[in-house]
Amino acid sequence: MNGTAKRRSDQFLSGAMIAMLALVLAFLVTPLLVTCLLAFDARGFLGPLPPPALSLRWFEKLVSLDYVATGLATSLKIAVLTTVIDVLVGTAAAVALDRGSFRGRGLLMAAFLSPLIVPAVVIGFALLLFLSRIGIADGFIRLLCGHVVITLPYVVRTVLASLTGRDRRLTEAALVLGATESQAFWNITLPLIRSGMVTGAVFAFAVSLDDVAVSMFLTDPSTYTLPVALVSNMRASFDLTIAAAAVLLMAVSALLILVLERFVGFDRLLGQGLFRS
Repeated sequence: MNGTAKRRSDQFLSGAMIAMLALVLAFLVTPLLVTCLLAFDARGFLGPLPPPALSLRWFEKLVSLDYVATGLATSLKIAVLTTVIDVLVGTAAAVALDRGSFRGRGLLMAAFLSPLIVPAVVIGFALLLFLSRIGIADGFIRLLCGHVVITLPYVVRTVLASLTGRDRRLTEAALVLGATESQAFWNITLPLIRSGMVTGAVFAFAVSLDDVAVSMFLTDPSTYTLPVALVSNMRASFDLTIAAAAVLLMAVSALLILVLERFVGFDRLLGQGLFRS
């Protein structure tokens, strides 16, 4: 192949990759744009796009539904408590797994991370049976247990990534200079894994706020989350309040992304690694 043919081949491949990326981007973004348009649709029915007029009627209806407000309040309480528990337990577990060299360490790590690969329906059904067996019937506590189980791996994984890449000589130097183990942890280790803790907390909060599959098994008639309330609303009478709720959840997701960018930075999160704090 001569030089001209090779350049044309490279240009063709480059063009094909750009076209593929554009298609993927369109596939990801188009449903979100359609949802946003429908959320502001002034019509009282699901009609063809674009809508002839825009209004906030579906947002007004969404905030006027008492059971949606109840579900939102429960979701926020569950998400905040889940995040706090995850950060405390997940950080402690990650530090123990990083420092420990005991038998069964790999098995224990796999157990902590297994909710990432086990289907949510299986986790929800298993938790329902287990919690009922040990006498936990309160819907809020069952939801909290379920959300901690499915979100804990995010904190464990991100903190482990931070611990793996840190320079252990910094901790050793602190100990040599007279610091105690706890002082070395609070003054050296904790600041180094801060980005992993923040990232795990944001992921845990977002996953908890968005979960449907596990929550469906653990709710009771008086305690349910926002996604469960929205699914119930769709089954009873389908209208565009679900689109308004989706827009609000997208706004929350955008806010969480801004938090990640502010405290961690996507360049470190995706390109350079969490450990470079």
